[in-house]
Amino acid sequence: MILSTTPTIEGHPIREYKGVVTGETIIGANIVRDFFAGIRDVVGGRSGSYEEVLRQAKDSSMRELMERAQRLGANAVVGIDLDYETIGSNNSMLMVTASGTAVLI
Repeated sequence: MILSTTPTIEGHPIREYKGVVTGETIIGANIVRDFFAGIRDVVGGRSGSYEEVLRQAKDSSMRELMERAQRLGANAVVGIDLDYETIGSNNSMLMVTASGTAVLI
């Protein structure tokens, strides 16, 4: 499965459009991780714990997007867009949405 943020894949003409596919992931932020990330932010370092949560949420959303594309008979997804939002009380949850067009190349 080829996954791309571009609208086309060079050297591979799109033979059939299968439809829009999405993948969504919502992850809660751990209070201990929040505390240590806050300390790091004050000191000025990068928050490795938050970066790992973002990476996990993105990977999960992309995996779901790919699985949905495969169920449609696609072998690629083009035009992928990733959106990150905080939701919930006190913005305690992270939502990552991946969307794109499932195609057959």
